[in-house]
Amino acid sequence: MRFGPVPVAELEGAVLAHTHRLPRPGAKSMVLKKGRVLDARDAEAFAAAGFSEVIVAVLEAGDVGEDVAAERLAEAFVGAGLRPGPATTGRVNVFATGDGLLRVDAAAVDRINAVHEALTVATLPPRSRIREGDLVATVKVIPFAVPAAVLERARAAATPAVALRSFVAKAAGLVLTRLPGFPESLLDRASQSQRERLARLGGRVKRELRTSHDEASVAEATRELLDDGCDPVLLLGASAIVDREDVFPRAVRRLGGEVVHLGMPVDPGNLLLLARAAGADVVGVPGCARSLKPSGFDEVLARLAVGERVGAGDVMGMGAGGLLKEVMARPSPRRGGAGLPANLEGEPVRVGAVVLAAGRSSRMGASNKLLASVRGEPMVRHAVRAVREAGVAPIVVVTGHEAEALRAALEDFEIELVHNERFAEGMGMSLAAGIRALERRVDAAFVCLGDMPRVGARHLEAIRAAYAPREGRLLAVPVHGKGKAEERGHPVLFDARFFPALAALEGDRGARRLLDEHADVVACVPLDDAVLIDVDTPAALAGLDARSAD
Repeated sequence: MRFGPVPVAELEGAVLAHTHRLPRPGAKSMVLKKGRVLDARDAEAFAAAGFSEVIVAVLEAGDVGEDVAAERLAEAFVGAGLRPGPATTGRVNVFATGDGLLRVDAAAVDRINAVHEALTVATLPPRSRIREGDLVATVKVIPFAVPAAVLERARAAATPAVALRSFVAKAAGLVLTRLPGFPESLLDRASQSQRERLARLGGRVKRELRTSHDEASVAEATRELLDDGCDPVLLLGASAIVDREDVFPRAVRRLGGEVVHLGMPVDPGNLLLLARAAGADVVGVPGCARSLKPSGFDEVLARLAVGERVGAGDVMGMGAGGLLKEVMARPSPRRGGAGLPANLEGEPVRVGAVVLAAGRSSRMGASNKLLASVRGEPMVRHAVRAVREAGVAPIVVVTGHEAEALRAALEDFEIELVHNERFAEGMGMSLAAGIRALERRVDAAFVCLGDMPRVGARHLEAIRAAYAPREGRLLAVPVHGKGKAEERGHPVLFDARFFPALAALEGDRGARRLLDEHADVVACVPLDDAVLIDVDTPAALAGLDARSAD
């Protein structure tokens, strides 16, 4: 191929190297785009525009044009489960025809790219999880043509370098264990997460069993699922797997199974158990997988879902790229800090509170509900008193609507008042303002509502007792009800690691999303219905007198 300036009289059949916009008297300019094969009329247009020569590519004997070369290389490069798209400007994109994991022969990709600078191929990372229609690879020919001999050398090196391993419809078994006092709601959420995981991989939970967290019970449940044809069997415990002599590994050996590997160089997901029993895979699931946030378990489960046999060497080879993201359940893992200040029990010593008291009380009519009399004093005083009696300090009260009246109602309390000028935009703005006032002074903070006068100090003390950051319980949430009837209430205790997200809230967005996204670090605290009852209407206010005081 010759490349460079060519006289206008010789342009016919050449490939235009750069886009040109040619003026035409009395008409719109004529646009000739890069890569266009020029004809006689194009040559005339260049001449009329005053060009004497134009930079082009001229193919010679033995050259293969860029689009044809890209198509032919893609044919040799692409394997099962993938399809090449149409060639354009020397590029062919490759798409998935189904769901699965991408198989990439990295050595073959390197061989192709080493043949000549004119030919390039690029892929997504090996074992990327792929959905039908995803772009997974691309072939790009750099110049306008390549010698046929170069193309054939690349094709010879391209023994299908990429292919898709399709997901198999796995029918998994799930064993969930519990310890005394372990909320059933946590098992429900963990179960739902595993069902969603498997569904994304084309599988399902065929059968689920819940049992005590002891060797005999786990072994019996696992055997029952294996006998029912479940593969894999997933074991998700009330307590983490920390040793080969722990409950899950001993249960596997009790069945006559084999512990293949314990632990993995992926975080989150370190505490994973890989085992086999009765010809099936058995996986001890790390606690982080109670939520759907990505972890090392997802990598292992995806490989099993395409029929791979995962061994110890496979797991030990996952360390490069294995630090997936900041691990909320560990104290400052990337900053190398010693963790939060702690008392003798290992708990943080500084717990503050934000009391939200800025709203308009629109459903109450003309009156401000927070100033309404409840048991002889303004409602908001009950919320602040509960926090103070629980020994929580500092206390930040966020005001907005009728701020001066609220200030007067609370003047004898040792509190800090923060006024939110934008209170009308929603609770998110007030919560953000309160957290910003506290964030550098405490290790955790309660978020309390000023319209919940039945919440007392004992409720806050129970919630604070459930908060254990060194054990991975970074959010403490009161709940009331059982099973599907269970509801989350207030107040909620947030570890300081969530302060940046809370401080960035806007509008009427509250913190519910954080609780959903970080379910793996939530401690649910069963309490009475006081944690659900806020006063929004005159009828609700009148109904308080019919309930016992807390």
